[in-house]
Amino acid sequence: KSNCSLGFCFVCFALPWQCFRALCCKGPPPPRPEYDLVCIGLSGSGKTTLLSQLCSESPENIVSTTGFSIKAVPFQNAILNVKELGGADNIRKYWSRYYQGSQGVIFVLDSASSEDDLETARNELHSALQHPQLCTLPFLILANHQDKPAARSVQEV
Repeated sequence: KSNCSLGFCFVCFALPWQCFRALCCKGPPPPRPEYDLVCIGLSGSGKTTLLSQLCSESPENIVSTTGFSIKAVPFQNAILNVKELGGADNIRKYWSRYYQGSQGVIFVLDSASSEDDLETARNELHSALQHPQLCTLPFLILANHQDKPAARSVQEV
């Protein structure tokens, strides 16, 4: 029911042509669309830190994800529900169990990692790109830790 009567809003005390009318007299704003994403990458690549920063959480006391965690990342026009999957050797084999329903993929890699870790990350990325539940989805690949002296350039990665 409208809060407006005789061209005056009794909730925000505004005339109809003033900006608050849209907020109080036309009902709640439409819900923001939600998108389900999966965030993967090797252990220590920065997945948890990235999501914490996107949620405006304190970067202190960040601990590597052992299994998985889910964060709702709010943006002005949408909400991203991100399943972050731990990147340890013994957890990566279970990643595909969490892919169902995903609408996009965030792959985080440590651009300053060793050659062996970079090769492992490359193999995991190629495996994800070829997975039937992910191969048609948009991928965002983040080369993290660019602030470190050993960081590789985009071309090197």
